[in-house]
Amino acid sequence: MIVTRTPFRITLGGGGTDLPAFYEQHGGYVVALGIDKYMYVAFNVPYADRKVRLHYTKSETVDHVDQLEHELAREALRRHGLFDGVEISSLADLPAGTGLGSSSAYLVGLLGAIRAYRAKPAAFDEVAAEACEIELRTLSKPIGKQDQYMAAAGGLTELTIARGGAVTVTRIGLPGYAVAELVAKTHLYYTNVQRATTEILGEQTTALRGGTGDVESSLIEILDIGRRIGTALRAQDFDAFGSLMHAHWTAKKRLSGKVTVPAVEALYDHVRAEYGVLGGKVAGAGGGGFVMLYCPGDGARLTEFMASQGMARLAYHAEFEGSKVIANVMSSRSVDYHSTPPAPPGLPQPQRDVFA
Repeated sequence: MIVTRTPFRITLGGGGTDLPAFYEQHGGYVVALGIDKYMYVAFNVPYADRKVRLHYTKSETVDHVDQLEHELAREALRRHGLFDGVEISSLADLPAGTGLGSSSAYLVGLLGAIRAYRAKPAAFDEVAAEACEIELRTLSKPIGKQDQYMAAAGGLTELTIARGGAVTVTRIGLPGYAVAELVAKTHLYYTNVQRATTEILGEQTTALRGGTGDVESSLIEILDIGRRIGTALRAQDFDAFGSLMHAHWTAKKRLSGKVTVPAVEALYDHVRAEYGVLGGKVAGAGGGGFVMLYCPGDGARLTEFMASQGMARLAYHAEFEGSKVIANVMSSRSVDYHSTPPAPPGLPQPQRDVFA
């Protein structure tokens, strides 16, 4: 049994500029924070049969990996030559569709488990690039690159994306007390709404490819704001970050009519006027999930009000480690039978060696 733990993330600035349709023209920049909420992936090689068993929000049991409905698991296993005889389970601290990068956290964690099983460790950026290859190229998902790299790297991190797609990862080094202040003032509240990120990002990609000026100009503005947010964070000017986050949200709403939820938008305007919130946004691509609010003043008063609206505050801390193997108890008495290619159809399959 191999178990990996992969952090979720919150995007602090530049979200959306990591889409290929944008960074191929302008370059991209994202600054984000890994948090201590995780995706756990358990990988096992059962000895009873050669089935593929996958457990997530549903369960699948198939004879061959190609029969899996779960796209990420199917392509990760195929990429590493694992076609049968595996069992994979996943658990998460937070539900999917909440804007904190759960899908990519799953994929990065699974790739880490597979690499541990294959005894083929890799640097975090290599695993992130592999996850991007699967999601963006193999599966043609209309998403960006921040989730994969943040899942692999964690921390308070800048991602600078070149027009050719290369990603430079830079850690923003702040003292512990400054990180604690940033976290204390940056609240996350669950809206109780889940949504499909790919639908919103797909609309933005289509608009960019089609030359829609409003989306492109908004993302150019978000790119500039994101870089200014990075500068504010380095200077520990967190109130400037909060104000810039409001400008970021104003620009982000112009990307798609599905980014905002009317009830959340009305609530946001209210807390800015009455509770000292300087800025905020819906996490991820928008449309639901968590709303992030920067409140430099009476945070307890804001938390009490949001609770009265049915939105509980998520307690979190910064996570400076990326995806990692936290348990590896694969039996040393067994041979990796996956290294033997399967026999052609109709012939006896090779038997794995199991030593007593």
